[in-house]
Formats: sequence, C-alpha cells, structure tokens
Amino acid sequence: MQWRCNHTLHYLQFGALASVPGVWHGIFPRYALDESGRRRSFNLGLNGSASEPQIWRNRRQMLKASGGRQAIFARQVHGADVARWEEPEAESEPAAAQAHYLSGDAMITDVPGAALVIQTADCQSVVLADPVRRVVANVHSGWRGSIQNVVGQTIGVMRTRYGCRAEDILAGIGPSLGPCCAEFVNYRQEIPAEYWPYRRPGDHFDFWRLSVDQLAAAGIPRGRIEVGGICTRCNSHLFFSYRAEGKAAGRFAAVVVLDG
Repeated sequence: MQWRCNHTLHYLQFGALASVPGVWHGIFPRYALDESGRRRSFNLGLNGSASEPQIWRNRRQMLKASGGRQAIFARQVHGADVARWEEPEAESEPAAAQAHYLSGDAMITDVPGAALVIQTADCQSVVLADPVRRVVANVHSGWRGSIQNVVGQTIGVMRTRYGCRAEDILAGIGPSLGPCCAEFVNYRQEIPAEYWPYRRPGDHFDFWRLSVDQLAAAGIPRGRIEVGGICTRCNSHLFFSYRAEGKAAGRFAAVVVLDG
C-alpha cells in the first residue's frame, strides 16, 4: 500500500487498484492535518468521542477528497447481507450534505459518483473493483462476517446481478486486526471448526489469510488480491482500534467510487 495526500488528508491506496482507470479508492487514517500542519482527529464514526458536527465535517471532507457526489454507508451489523446502490443522484440536494444508508455489511454499485464507505476499527474493509464491467464494491468483514464468507457472497452478487467475471476483479484487504493480535480465547465456542486451520499459536487467528482464500475460492486470481498487512492494534497511532481503545474508539473509513 502507498500513502497519498490530498491537501490536509492522508490516505492509503492499493497499488493495482490505484492503477484502474475511472476508479478511486482510499483508506483514511485516524488523523488529518490542521491549517498549521498538526494532526487532528479524523473520526468518521457517529459512535465515537468526537462531537457530531465535527464528524459530519470530517465526512464532507472525506467525500470531497474522494471525488464522489454521494456518500453511501452500510449499516454494518456483522452479517453477510449484500446491498446494491442503484438510485440516481438527487440533483436538488446539496451534494456534500448527502449521506445514504444501506442495510447490510457489503455494498455494490455501478453508479458513477456514489462513494461506498465502510467504517472500521479492527474489522477488515475489502475493496473490490471490476474494471471491465465498471462495478465496485466495499465489504465490512469482521470475524463474524468472515465465518459467514461475506466476501464470497459479495462476489456472487457481482456475478449474478452485474455480469462480472471473478477473474476480472481486483481486491484489496485494508488495515485490520492482524494475526499478531487477533486472539480468540473462546474460539471453540465462537469459531466453527472448519476455520481452526487458520489458528496460530496462542489462540490467534489469521483472518487475512482466510479472506485471501475466500476471495480465491470465489474465483479471483491470487495475483489480483492485495493484503495491506497493517495491524490496527499494533498501529493504533495511525488507525482506530477497538482492541486497543475499547468503546471509546472512533472509526476510520475505506472508500471506493467510480468516476463520473
């Protein structure tokens, strides 16, 4: 992954996805820069400690940096439901003020200007783009979503509803809880036995590898899958982390949008 900068905002991009014409994506850290160049909080979640007006200012700044006209958020209930954004832009509304919510933990669209936003604080964001069909998706995959194979469900919808071919899709797995910190002391009760091969010493699990295998099983070539490899708990100075901060943790975001 590579760091980019747009005025006061830094964000990460996956190398292969960044080279796709007509698709913009970015993963924003927990900070932005103020006018003097000092770091300030860039919390994008309404369940954190920042004031609500500040969060909405951050969201508008995020949308502007992405080039999107509408911000589309998933409600994120740790399930495997896949939502589709197909509604036209409401021209009468101020673009920067628009925010729409879809039920589910994954979102797909072929609508230009619709910025799909996934918020996380240890869970994975999985960004998908089909440059042939011009379809993008953004997936929230915590451990519960992983054991329900939400990424595989998303690719299935991309195939059946948009005509995508898995071999054309590029995927990026964002900063999230790494195998170094994904400890599940009650894994025998929480995680089905079929996923125990992903267990590492000390009751830790490698959900990065699991997601890669699920994406590959859905037909995406492994060479088209990029893992950010950044653990949010180990890097809580850069990203919000529920494991490191508890309920006070804010949310950072992954965004993908078709130009148009």
